[in-house]
Amino acid sequence: MNGRNGRTVSIPTIRDVASHAGVSVATVSRVVNNSLHKVHPATRQRVLRSVHRLSYHPNVMAQGLRRGTSHSIALIVPDISNPFYPAIARGAEDVARQHGYVLVLGNTDGDPGRERAYLDILRKRWVDGVLFASAGGDDRHLRALRASGVPAVLIARDVAAGAVDTVLVDSYAGMRQATSHLLRLGHRRIAYIGGPHSLSVARERLRGYRQALRDFSVPPDPSLITSGDFRVDGGRAAIRRLMERRRLFTAVVAANDLTAIGAMEALRSAGRGIPDDVAVVGFDDIPFAAFVDPPLTTVAQPTYRLGALAMERLLALMREEAATTRRIMLQPQLVVRRSCGAYLLAGPTS
Repeated sequence: MNGRNGRTVSIPTIRDVASHAGVSVATVSRVVNNSLHKVHPATRQRVLRSVHRLSYHPNVMAQGLRRGTSHSIALIVPDISNPFYPAIARGAEDVARQHGYVLVLGNTDGDPGRERAYLDILRKRWVDGVLFASAGGDDRHLRALRASGVPAVLIARDVAAGAVDTVLVDSYAGMRQATSHLLRLGHRRIAYIGGPHSLSVARERLRGYRQALRDFSVPPDPSLITSGDFRVDGGRAAIRRLMERRRLFTAVVAANDLTAIGAMEALRSAGRGIPDDVAVVGFDDIPFAAFVDPPLTTVAQPTYRLGALAMERLLALMREEAATTRRIMLQPQLVVRRSCGAYLLAGPTS
């Protein structure tokens, strides 16, 4: 290996440590790997001093190959540009690091084919486990992954019972809460912009919207329901479709925050004030939801905790401490900001 000055830099090996400490290679291996084989305390200290003096770092990959483990875990997400996912990754990575694992990220761009390709590779046991946010509703490749012996946990998505362990947020309850909030503010013409219908969370949020209307005895208007793709451009396009239908709406509830932000941009471009003309509510509480103009009322998902719990569950599966599949459901929370117009009803002092 070449150093900065162009000279060859020698990387110390386990044999160098053994020679420096005056012990066998096997003794060094026992010390650095915390082997159950007993090593005399004085010998252990001599080996550790040599490790420090030579700046020796064990080859973790080689150790993993010998033990049948890579000390790495894959996190596969559909869209890393969506601010919803970094907090999940951080929660998962923090827990993984505490247990000596490295997190490897894969981005599918919402492409089911690319998703399947990732999982086919991972089935070859290049990683010790997989955290997975699916781009679609087909769980066959997940079942194949599980059947191959690779532990897996699904994040923020749902599949058929027993297919795989899942950790998710109650999308139905969250959207019911968001829509009910608008109904309590007096809105009755509430447009809904959903997500891809292939995703369970999108279907659950639509179900929550419809249930809230029933709770308030408001008949649903199919012309006020349209779909999106969980992206800003999808929110813009959805508003254009709704306005082309020439049906009155005084509020919009969107299936995620990026969609809501796109909807706000399209409404402003059409000369509609927010919230004076149209109230807007999103879902997720991504980091900059509080900083758009006006700040976005939204349903907060505990994303960091979602990632951390999913990783804890995966580690339990990897340790073979979990005999049956589990479905862990977290609760969302409504965060009221200015985009819904609640402050207008509260008076000028709020």
